Amino acid sequence: MKELAGRLTALDPAAGEAVRVIAYFDRLAEGRAGAEALVRGAAVLAGVPARLVDAERGVRIRVEADGVRRDTELPPDPRWPSAALTPGGADALWLERPGARPSVVDAVILERAAGAVRLVLDRTRGRAPLEDPALVETLLDATAPEAARLHAARRLGLDPRVPARALARPGLPPQVVAAPAGTPVPEPSAGRAGIGPAVAVAELPGSWAAARTALRFTAEGTAHDPGPRVVHADELGGIALLADLVVPGAQPPPDVRALERAAADAPWLLATLHAVTTTASLRAAAAEATVHHSTLQDRLVHAEQLLGWPVRTPQGRLRLHLALTMRRLTRP
Repeated sequence: MKELAGRLTALDPAAGEAVRVIAYFDRLAEGRAGAEALVRGAAVLAGVPARLVDAERGVRIRVEADGVRRDTELPPDPRWPSAALTPGGADALWLERPGARPSVVDAVILERAAGAVRLVLDRTRGRAPLEDPALVETLLDATAPEAARLHAARRLGLDPRVPARALARPGLPPQVVAAPAGTPVPEPSAGRAGIGPAVAVAELPGSWAAARTALRFTAEGTAHDPGPRVVHADELGGIALLADLVVPGAQPPPDVRALERAAADAPWLLATLHAVTTTASLRAAAAEATVHHSTLQDRLVHAEQLLGWPVRTPQGRLRLHLALTMRRLTRP
């Protein structure tokens, strides 16, 4: 398909791009992507926001051209390029391209995306096979009707009477696991993960939101990125409020910038300071950092000079702990 697209592009750029669009949605369909992933693909390929509104099945998804989901209650503009999910049906998928006739590529995006979305909704809001990743998307979608979410739970084999948790991992599909009372919380064997609280199946969208917040507090556990690989949302307490204040990818707060400058001067600094904030004493921190107690004292004196604030006082350690935490939250 890639070779065919290349040949067509040489003859007709629009035709070549259309073939690439077809191949893209075919891959998503083969991977059993959910409705949100399909709408996101349409938005990114078209370079404008895409919107799916199916009032009959209670689906409302809007994704910006940068791939970020931002839903709205405003009605679609009838002048936008659009497509129905079924022949003769009402328009349900739009590309927010104002005042423009749909191009050949736009038409192919709408046609392929609408067909793939229809199959997903048939599976997740009606009859659906077991082990369908799109079911998990429906189960965790706060905008989906509760009946649709409970249907998805049953198809996934979840007992509505047994609490469950959502797990968020970077670059991987969401996961839902049953969490009966008294059972240990499952933790991934590798990589970072945020684990949501155990809730009733119907409340799993809230657990998923909490799991994504918890994921932002995780670290790789390396010298450059020290911290916990797995974070449980229900153990964060009030510190979870920091996630609302620190925007991922934005300009880091001054204390985080100070940490980065200091770490550039002293490669040992981040791991050493993490040990200081997560142990009960400086001797325990020295053992955690695998250095002699006197070496740790020398390092902390140097760290204080680089940072510009004390790290061996209660107030200084709190400031340091917040700075290390905000450093993780600024991760894009």
